[in-house]
Amino acid sequence: MLHRLPYRLQIPLGLSLAVLFAAVAVTVVIARGQAQQARSNILVQLDRAVILITAQVRPLLADDDVWRVYTLLRDTARLIPGAEADLARLAVLSTDGMVVASSDPTVLHTSTPLLGQPWRGQVLGRAEAIETRQRLDWPDGSVVEIDPVRSEDGQTLGFVFTEVEAPAFAPDWISLAQIAATSIALAAAALVPLGWWIGQRMARPVAQLAGVIDQIGRREAATLAALVPRTRNPELDRIGKAVYRLIDELERRRVAEERALSAERLAAVGKLTAAVAHEINNPLAGLLTATRTLGLHGENKLIRERTVDLLERGLQQIRSTVTALLPQARIEDRALRPEDLEDLVRLVQPMADQQGVRIAHRVDVTSPLQVPSAPLRQVMLNLLLNALNAAGQQGRVEACLQADASCVRFTVGNSGRALAPEAFESALSTDSARDPRGFGLWVCQQIARHLRGRFSLEPCADVQTCIVFEVPNQAAAQGALS
Repeated sequence: MLHRLPYRLQIPLGLSLAVLFAAVAVTVVIARGQAQQARSNILVQLDRAVILITAQVRPLLADDDVWRVYTLLRDTARLIPGAEADLARLAVLSTDGMVVASSDPTVLHTSTPLLGQPWRGQVLGRAEAIETRQRLDWPDGSVVEIDPVRSEDGQTLGFVFTEVEAPAFAPDWISLAQIAATSIALAAAALVPLGWWIGQRMARPVAQLAGVIDQIGRREAATLAALVPRTRNPELDRIGKAVYRLIDELERRRVAEERALSAERLAAVGKLTAAVAHEINNPLAGLLTATRTLGLHGENKLIRERTVDLLERGLQQIRSTVTALLPQARIEDRALRPEDLEDLVRLVQPMADQQGVRIAHRVDVTSPLQVPSAPLRQVMLNLLLNALNAAGQQGRVEACLQADASCVRFTVGNSGRALAPEAFESALSTDSARDPRGFGLWVCQQIARHLRGRFSLEPCADVQTCIVFEVPNQAAAQGALS
């Protein structure tokens, strides 16, 4: 949540959180130090109490004066922290490890065997095995010490048993918390106003820069450049200079785009003109051949009817191409028929005869065709003419129209020089109308994209170059083109 706030709020809040974390960390460190120091102090006091008891209990053990031993333990236990809260206790044990007297008889009963017996989950050492002080540290932090009491001649008279439970070593958390809370309150009272003031000063130029960047593209460059703040901060100065460069670069780009737009308009007009000329010239070549055929064999009724029908369909294709240039015009286009391939082959046959090229075509349609005829005839004518030019003298061209319920596929191959994939991609990406074959391939690719199909170069075993045009066999494809 903090990173979503403005800088003028992030800085004072960040300082306050830093003070809070620092105070908590210092409190934890102090608490650990005090706990260790308190433990050391308690153990030192425990050693002094044991020395005092050991010195005074010798004659009492020799006289078997249990009451005075109890009095000595009761008075000495007051020197140990935690004894008043029943967290520390002293006891004098006999030579066989039994309790003679203790400062807390409710826990350590008189005549209770202790050494060699379990105590708080651990077994204490046996009496005969204790020669020097034994110190046992319990897992919870409690401490047990067993010191032998010896006479002047070295005989063991008994043992001093000392126990301090873990809570006696705990620091005073309430006092530490009060100190930490006071420190945090004083630091926050001093740093929050200071952080607020610093945050306002630091955030002001940043907010100005953000406002300038937000207005880029909406206001004039000169006006925005005047709004960039001046600052002595090196980082903000670098940001300001970067904004200056951005505004200047965008202004230069805007001027360049305005210049390029005019050139693009002229180029678009030229490209459109070349495309129209190319798409009209293809059927016109076949129509001119048909008119010559009509002039030579017009007296034959069958030839005359076929030629007139071919002329009508060719002119209709030219009409469809020209009408497509008018955004408001729409014409009803029929669906493609298998006979259309026969017409196109007949249309390009005179050119094939001049070059000595053999054309083999095949129709394999197993489902009704539901694709518009005008763009498909345009594609098939383009590919047939390209194949004739690529096949060369005495070459061979193979064309196949296939269709099933899912797609319509037109494949054209030629026996001429193989077309490399790099040359095919270059022809598809050409922006020039100087190469009619390249431009025709580009048009085929655009039609395939409009009909949600594909246009590709694929390997073929019988011919050198094989080009495939494939589109979905759907009535919806007609709407995609329009």
